[in-house]
Amino acid sequence: MTGRFITFEGIDGAGKSTHLDALAQRLRDAGATVECTREPGGTPLAEQVRKLVLHEPMDVMTEALLVFAARCDHIHRVVAPALEAGHTVLCDRFTDATFAYQGGGRGAPWAALEQLEQLVQGGLQPDLTIWFDLPAATAAQRRAQAREADRFEQQDLAFFERVRAGYAARAEAAPRRFARIDASLSREAVTQQIDAVLKARAW
Repeated sequence: MTGRFITFEGIDGAGKSTHLDALAQRLRDAGATVECTREPGGTPLAEQVRKLVLHEPMDVMTEALLVFAARCDHIHRVVAPALEAGHTVLCDRFTDATFAYQGGGRGAPWAALEQLEQLVQGGLQPDLTIWFDLPAATAAQRRAQAREADRFEQQDLAFFERVRAGYAARAEAAPRRFARIDASLSREAVTQQIDAVLKARAW
């Protein structure tokens, strides 16, 4: 695959979606062909699964299986074809979110998630994961001002601290793939951090 696969990760309220759209425009201005997508979602089928996961109560393994089922469809229909065509794919969350939310936050066995990751993705991993790291309390303040909360956003601070720890564990396991961004800073400062990461990779 000749394209670049960049994922944006972080707890709800970290600001990743805003910066994803802005980076997409900067890359397009520089001549890149960019495809923006998200998880859960990105295809008609996966978007239906997204509605179930965000709004219907279920046990954690049902949740994880649904997320990976949506991811399988998303990879085959959107991500892999775009990368094969040489496009840059910017994805709002990917598998690291499953380890953080279903693993760290909800307690799904890490080994089971690793098995599902291998089954669904094979060797596919992002070329770069931009992790918007933010204290749970700060993220909660931002979410309260932004939108009506879904099933995950209604969780308490302890849940989001576990999610944050899940992201930290994934970053520690793949330090060359992850770039931690201090998302507590101003929008301009966060943009500068993102651009510095891309510049360091000569992208």
